[in-house]
Amino acid sequence: MGLLTEGSPLSWEETKELAEHVRQHGIIQFINLYKRLRDRQGDILKWGDEVEYIIVKFDNEKRQAKVSLRAQEILTELNKKELEDPTGVKSLWRPEYGAYMIEGTPGKPYGGLLAHFNIVEANMKHRREEATQLLKPDECLMSLTSFPRLGCENFTDPPSKPTPNEGATRSLFFPDDAIFPGHPRFKTLSRNIRQRRGEKVAINLPVYRDENTKIPVDDSHKFSTAALPDHVYMDAMGFGMGCCCLQLTFQACNITEARTLYDQLTPLCPIMLALTAASPLHRGCITDVDCRWNVISCSVDCRTKEERGLESLKNNKFVIKKSRYDSIDSYLSPQGEKFNDVPLTYDPKIYQQLIDNDIDHLLAQHVAHLFIRDTVSLFSEKVHQNDEEDTDHFENIQSTNWQTMRFKPPPPNSTIGWRVEFRPCEVQITDFENAAIVCFVVLLTRVILSYNLDFLIPISKVDENMQNAQQRNACKERKFWFRKDITTHISPPEANECCKKGATNCEPKDCEVYDCMTVDEIINGKEGDFPGLIPLINTYLSGMDVDADTHCTIQQYLKFIQRRASGEIFTTASWIRKFVTEHPEYKLDSKVSEKINYDLLKTICAIEKGEMSCPELLGYSTMSKTKENIPTALSKNC
Repeated sequence: MGLLTEGSPLSWEETKELAEHVRQHGIIQFINLYKRLRDRQGDILKWGDEVEYIIVKFDNEKRQAKVSLRAQEILTELNKKELEDPTGVKSLWRPEYGAYMIEGTPGKPYGGLLAHFNIVEANMKHRREEATQLLKPDECLMSLTSFPRLGCENFTDPPSKPTPNEGATRSLFFPDDAIFPGHPRFKTLSRNIRQRRGEKVAINLPVYRDENTKIPVDDSHKFSTAALPDHVYMDAMGFGMGCCCLQLTFQACNITEARTLYDQLTPLCPIMLALTAASPLHRGCITDVDCRWNVISCSVDCRTKEERGLESLKNNKFVIKKSRYDSIDSYLSPQGEKFNDVPLTYDPKIYQQLIDNDIDHLLAQHVAHLFIRDTVSLFSEKVHQNDEEDTDHFENIQSTNWQTMRFKPPPPNSTIGWRVEFRPCEVQITDFENAAIVCFVVLLTRVILSYNLDFLIPISKVDENMQNAQQRNACKERKFWFRKDITTHISPPEANECCKKGATNCEPKDCEVYDCMTVDEIINGKEGDFPGLIPLINTYLSGMDVDADTHCTIQQYLKFIQRRASGEIFTTASWIRKFVTEHPEYKLDSKVSEKINYDLLKTICAIEKGEMSCPELLGYSTMSKTKENIPTALSKNC
């Protein structure tokens, strides 16, 4: 979730008055940090994952499943070990936006040894077991991207009601009680984003139309002009930030390597989003999308009507193309500069200030672009800082630009180096899946740097891919722009007819540098045209000294990724959609009833625990320990 500063939150009016103060001092802090650390060298590869979880409470008598608002209580217990022995714990725990969410990371980062891939899944299992020990018998810790009935009536335990006329969100559906209560940042963000925007956020997802689907979907349009009749309407930050994800952070050896990784991983973001798609259900409905990305993007969109281009600029400086949660807008390495084909909105004064302090054009415009945003959360204790030593004002803006990639300077007075964060992936049901995805991406970073690979395509094509990746069954059915010759550095073709056309009309024979490929072709290869990412990883591994145990683990993970990419096994989103539409109680109406929701989550809980086999999702049969409490009528789904 980003920076968790302790203190007393300021009101929006107070925060707004200090927005320029935060911007000015944030830039000074970045300049000072950059000058001290730009020449830092020799940091070794370190990396780690972040897994977010939902706590679900089951009522087996009523066949109901709700989110359990006990995250703060559970986190208090989980954090005791870290307080007692900060360096000796196997896992670290942090709050997330929802009062039903927690985030777990390894106690220490992993290093450059291939043998570390052997302990990723074990650490994830440890995290799940550690938190599960604190649950009640009727609760389950679930790595689930979106709770299917979030925002439906009585979706929380204990019950809570929305307060549309007061409070932080003023939502028709999402109660303030479902926001994590233990840190003021979360409600402050919700309130300030709404107030800065001048109205509630608006999220509209196209509904999946079945035989009996009702249009309008519900009565939302009677209460909000923002609600579209054939869409699932949501109106609060919690619908986005209340989703779970899987993220990775990498430490580079220096700033140049960090900028290279930032750029080279960017075209992979939409590919991994499609591959990890896991959230087709929202507010009790089946939608026609498979991913959370646009939901979160809209849920924190604090742009005013002027900034969205709906009114002439009067009170604001810029028309801003995207929400503060979206895909990146520019590459950072000199190699990527020629692919920055989308005009970048940035503050010219800040840009010049950075240039005057010997910061190069690409990094200067990147930071000046981040700083077109206002702070949306400020604490009274953090208003006045020592710009030579503190970086909280910089991080205030940096950490609330939630993008597909994040370029992270070293913290002051720290042994931590220059880092990049890989942020697009949806969290998966099992530790095996999450470990496979993590290890696949980490291996890709090693291959990119070892072979000097080039995945760069124009930013405009990455933007297209991000929207394409979220479509229903995109992993199997959609095509994505991807670079054909990844072993050379070729400038984008000028006035190329292929590049002027949309992805669906691409004619590969016309395009010299990039092509339209399926996820299968990108991951597994396209004979005669593209080698495939996994074959490249295997080539890299063949030159490494890998022990038999580690080799076996890696190959299991790579085989899973291959099969998911080829469509041989389902994405989580496709599996969930199939489960719901084939459920005996589904009425072909695009609705996820209480009973369907209960059966779905009970089945997912059993799969997570290894109590139920699901080869169509995992590609293998898990060891079946017991099938207690699993609806027998649903065993056909797995």
